[in-house]
Amino acid sequence: MPQLLTTASTLLCPHGGSVSVATANTSSNAAGAQLVRASDTFTIAGCPFTLPSGTFHPCVSVQWVQTAQASRVFSGQTLNEASVGLCKAADQAVQGTVQIVAVQPRVRGR
Repeated sequence: MPQLLTTASTLLCPHGGSVSVATANTSSNAAGAQLVRASDTFTIAGCPFTLPSGTFHPCVSVQWVQTAQASRVFSGQTLNEASVGLCKAADQAVQGTVQIVAVQPRVRGR
């Protein structure tokens, strides 16, 4: 069973930009950090992606398309290391999937 994602998990866009999360969850946590849900806000900073035309086109947000199926926090689907998130530019163009680099080791969920 995959580990659940928290606000302390390390997520990157496919170009190396850092993903940060803002969650309304203040009470459910694992390893000292809040569990995150697909409905939380995921923003990307530092994406260097440039189109072949030379136009700067960074990833700025994440839309989750596959969540943990059996675990919830406050009626929201949680995320685990098997979840799939699409990195999007400001114009909503999909530019690749989120890379889940590090997660908390204690709590699992499917």
